[in-house]
Amino acid sequence: MPLVVGGLSIAVWGRATAAEPPVQSAAPRDAAVEAATYERCMKLARQSPGQARSLAQSWHERGGAHPADHCAAIALIGLKQYKEAAMRLEALAQAITSPAALRAEVLDQAGQAWGLAGDPVRACAAAGAAVSLEPNDLDLLIDRAQAAASAGYYDKAVADLDHVLKADPSRVDALIYRASANRALDRLDPALADIEKAIGRAPNSASALLERGNLRRLKGDSEGARRDWERVGQLAPGSQAEMAAKANIERLQSNGDVAPAKPSARQ
Repeated sequence: MPLVVGGLSIAVWGRATAAEPPVQSAAPRDAAVEAATYERCMKLARQSPGQARSLAQSWHERGGAHPADHCAAIALIGLKQYKEAAMRLEALAQAITSPAALRAEVLDQAGQAWGLAGDPVRACAAAGAAVSLEPNDLDLLIDRAQAAASAGYYDKAVADLDHVLKADPSRVDALIYRASANRALDRLDPALADIEKAIGRAPNSASALLERGNLRRLKGDSEGARRDWERVGQLAPGSQAEMAAKANIERLQSNGDVAPAKPSARQ
């Protein structure tokens, strides 16, 4: 669910990639063997998703249960079968009877998969369900804010990011996202204040510099915007942030005075 906030890429694999399986298998099995199988399967899901899907299927047939199902769903993300992955992750979250934090993690991954499938409304719903289970998890709040912005709910995104930054003012990612959401709402002064704070804490952040360039352009400082976008290319060659910065520079050159588009998806 890409959001035009400045090159921050989605964490496709989420944070539930520890060595321990997310839940116990249905049948009693050796815990160490299950943990090792889960770790291997999740590693394959990132590196060779086709192999991971095969492993998960055979593991499920041997009694792997929820851990195998989780790996299979993550493998589908790697195979770009995003909708199927999202539906499986949502079903898995319903089936899990473990602590709320684990269900929230799986729902958060489902939201990311829905975003990749091009369905920001369902992404927002899944992210919201995750937050309802763990309302003080700052990472989940940021993910919900990103999903909300992707769906065009910029005020909701700002509200979540306000919560995050009240709890942890040092979160550079939240500052960048809030600046982008406020830019979409034409609140340029608070957006610029956030992005200057972000750059003060992370002066070599390509994402922050891309967003500051967007804001400078809207404030009429085309040369300042160009400098920021050129710096993005130096810091992050080949990245999505550089591609966005390059496109902005090209628009400046060809059209003279074209403002950046409002954010609708993460880059």
